[in-house]
Amino acid sequence: MNTLVRHGIPLSIFAVLFNVIGCAGYKIGMRTLYRSDIHNVHVPIFESDSYRRFLGERLTEAVVKEIELKTPYKVVDASRADTVLYGRIARDTKRVVTENRLDEPRDIELNFFVQVRWVDRREMTLGNSTVSVPSNLVSAQATNHAISEAGQSIATAQQEAIQTLATEIVAQMEVPW
Repeated sequence: MNTLVRHGIPLSIFAVLFNVIGCAGYKIGMRTLYRSDIHNVHVPIFESDSYRRFLGERLTEAVVKEIELKTPYKVVDASRADTVLYGRIARDTKRVVTENRLDEPRDIELNFFVQVRWVDRREMTLGNSTVSVPSNLVSAQATNHAISEAGQSIATAQQEAIQTLATEIVAQMEVPW
């Protein structure tokens, strides 16, 4: 009994001190990757300089799904939002990489360039941009290939590129280390 009291009390004191002092500044989970002062985000439909129809709407839908899935933020309407995520598809290109003997495309490359601006309701830019574009913009780019002989369509390749862009845009919402 004397040994239990002699070793048990210091171990108990050590465990309490370790929990109080050792873990005071640590957080766990996905909440630690994102700003804690933001709870809601509004995502208006992305503008598109492209002649291809519905690219802005499709990218907006993919970004909203990524935000809801991978961040602690909730996507809400503009009147209740802490921040607003604006986006614009600045450029999209489609080029033939390889052709067969009959000049039919075998591999088509799709390329999208998007500019994103994340601002709070007081119009102050959030985060720092490490990309060589104006300081209040962040850019994202995605390239995908449509290989028709493998059964892939242009629409499928576009959707994969849009999903890649959405993932990259939401990843840029993380707090820098």
